[in-house]
Formats: sequence, structure tokens, C-alpha cells
Amino acid sequence: MLNEKVLHAEFPQKDNAHYLGRQGQFESNVRSYPRKLPLAIAKANGVWVTDVEGKTYLDCLAGAGTLALGHNHEDIIASIDHFMASGMPMHTLDLTTPQKDAFSEKLLSLLPGQGRDYCLQFCGPSGADAVEAALKLAKTFTGRSNIISFSGGYHGMTHGALAVTGNTGPKNAVASLMPGVQFMPYPHEYRCPFGIGGEAGVEALAYYFAQFIEDVESGVSLPAAVILEAVQGEGGVNCAPVQWLRKIREITRQHGILMIVDEVQAGFGRTGKMFAFEHAGIEPDIIVMSKAVGGGLPLALLGLKREFDVWEPGAHSGTFRGNQMAMATGLATLNALQQQDLPAQAERRGQWLKMQLMQMQQRFPALGQVRGRGLMLGIEIVDERQAPDRLNSFPGDPTLAVAIQKHCFDQGLLLERGGRQGNVIRLLPPLIIDDEQCALAVSRFERALTAALSQERGQTAAH
Repeated sequence: MLNEKVLHAEFPQKDNAHYLGRQGQFESNVRSYPRKLPLAIAKANGVWVTDVEGKTYLDCLAGAGTLALGHNHEDIIASIDHFMASGMPMHTLDLTTPQKDAFSEKLLSLLPGQGRDYCLQFCGPSGADAVEAALKLAKTFTGRSNIISFSGGYHGMTHGALAVTGNTGPKNAVASLMPGVQFMPYPHEYRCPFGIGGEAGVEALAYYFAQFIEDVESGVSLPAAVILEAVQGEGGVNCAPVQWLRKIREITRQHGILMIVDEVQAGFGRTGKMFAFEHAGIEPDIIVMSKAVGGGLPLALLGLKREFDVWEPGAHSGTFRGNQMAMATGLATLNALQQQDLPAQAERRGQWLKMQLMQMQQRFPALGQVRGRGLMLGIEIVDERQAPDRLNSFPGDPTLAVAIQKHCFDQGLLLERGGRQGNVIRLLPPLIIDDEQCALAVSRFERALTAALSQERGQTAAH
């Protein structure tokens, strides 16, 4: 750890406005988080972040789900110290090392069937590059070119990954994205795309997918792959129903379509199981992994069924696929997740948080729905003063959601928004969050909600 005196000597302690102003001078307009969370971070530990003015925040963003063990976890620091003292190289392209060997063995053991049918492909250090690799491999194996993705999905910002991402905002200004992408409706418990809702809506979506694939008059050639998230993150924390996921797996297997499951955000214990697809008991053909797999350092890779590994050597490469320090911190993270049974802990604490928020929903009808699995939760913010739709769901209220996020920040709670209109408040705390910190998150959120309602609607606190 850096000595405090050294830190202060090297980095003069100005206020947040000073650093944010300089960031605006140094960086492109593309920066986003500082516009919603206007702070300059001085230090962080566990679930806590401290800004340069000395204010502490409870971090329920955790690097968009990257920091499974929180900030500067002792196991991560120890792994870095050990690695630095070992003399091993920090960068090896795709040459192997004892560190890479140990990491690979551990990660494979966590895949379905303890990884017996899988192999690993190390990619460039972003989830988007791993998505690109998965799409390319599916096309290479099948000889087909089309891809099916789903509304609300998020898979990255490179050309292929953006092409299979649902959000049209970042796509509209970029012409000629990867062709041959067909979007299908994804289940949404609060806003069923067919306007049916409940189990009937899920059954209709599964039937529609099957008919689309099997109908020779659908107008679309058989795809190379289907790509989806078992729990959509950026799309508003939408959980795929178990029966729907199983149907997708059944149909893709029957027709020789590779099933790519993007576990970049939901993977590694966050939903209560090591991978979100495990809730449905399925085995994807390709699993996309990043974020938490590197223990806070950049790392991305695929777990792919060996039968589909038809790459020619070097057919998908990248300079930084050999980040050895990330493999060291990644191994420390995987060991901690397993040894401390953090997926089960995430399930328990997530269920408690969900129950508290659902009780709050009874007092605050602007909370249209609380949903999610484990410590991946979403709260849909709605305008209950407007007329509901045929399923009794109210219109989204993105203005109120923005105000809630701002007041959460003022209360010392860091969180993000997502969903179709940015009207879903998202909770992605580190998996190490304890009971007291969960209770604190709930109380701070309620204070922020009350303040936002008072500001935006002139309402007094609900009782």
C-alpha cells in the first residue's frame, strides 16, 4: 500500500472540482461516469471509496461488477506482491508460464462438468474483444454468417459487439456495423414485449423463437450463433426465465447453432451461482468472460467447447492476451470465491436486499419493480401518476431515476442506472458486502428516494 505521506507529496490534495475540471481539459467528451458521479477518488478499501475531499462512499457500482472482492482486497494485494517478487514476466503474448498454467487449471475447473469438454481462449483485455472472437469462431465453424441477438442485450462497443448490442444510442452515429444481425425479443417480467405477461408471455417468446428458426419462410437464413446474457445488465437487470433459456438451448442444439452466453458482468458469483446460466442448468457452447475474472485487472477470455475449436493458429490474436499479473489476481479471486463460498453469500445477501426493497416498494409506488438475482439487482423507476399499460405497468420515469442517482451520490452511495430509458437503478456491490453495509445501502437509498421525490414531484416522505 502507498504510504499516505508519499501519496500527499506526489498528488497535491485539491478538491473534486479541481480534478474534474482538469479531466475535462485532458480527456475526450466520451467520458461518462464522472458526469453522473462527480468525484476524484483518493483511496478505496473493501466496499468503501474516499474522494480527495475526505468524503467516503459505499460503492454499489464496483467497477460495473469488476471488483467481486471489493477494492484492494488483501488476497489481491498479496497476489500482486508475490507476483512482483517472483521474477515472472508481466507480459508474454500467448506464451505460457506457471502462473498462466495455475490460473487456467482453476478456471477450467469452474466451467460446466469441471471443464472436461472445454478449452480456454485468451483474448485482448476487454469483454468486447472476447465477444468479437466468439462471433468470428461461430462463423468459422458453421460457415454461416448471420447472428441472432436479443433486445436489451449489451455486448460491447467494438463494431461486431456493438452490432449485436440492443441499445441504438451508440449505434445511430456509426454506419456499416457488422451485417447479418437479427434481433429477437427478450423476456421482460415488467414489460412483456408481447403484452401478455407471466408464464404465458414467456411461453409465447419461446414458441416465437422456435418458429422463427424452423420456419422456412422466416426470411432469415439459419444463423451461425445466438448470443445472449442470462441476466441482462446494462439492459436493466432483466433475468432470463429458466424455461426460456432451456428452450433456446434446445433449439440451438437441434439446428447446429452455437449458443454464446455473455457472462462478462453476471459471471463469477454475482447472481448466486458461479455463472448466471447455471440457474437454468444449461451448457453454452461458448462462454464469454471478463470483468471479475481478472480480479480488478484487465483480462478477457472464452470458455469454448473443444469440438468447436477450429481456429487456425493466430486467427484471433492480441498483444495483451498475456497479462500475467491479471492471471495472478484472477487466480486469487477465483480461489476466494470458491473457498469463502461467495456465490452463496451473494445469494443470501441479495435476497435480503431484494426483500427490503420490495417492502419499500409498498410505501413508494414510484418503484415499479424490484428484480434481479443475487447481488445483481435492478429497481425500475416509474411514474405511477400516469395511466398503466394493459399489464398494469407504469411508464418509466428517467427524470426521477436521474434525481435518485444524484441524491444517492449526495448520501454517499455510488450506483448506476440502466434500462431502456435509463430509468432502472442498478445495484452491483462487491460480493464481500456484509449485513451492516447492506442495511446502510438500503437506508441511504431510501433517504435519496425521499429527497428525489420531494424535489421532482413536491411529495413529502412516505410513511
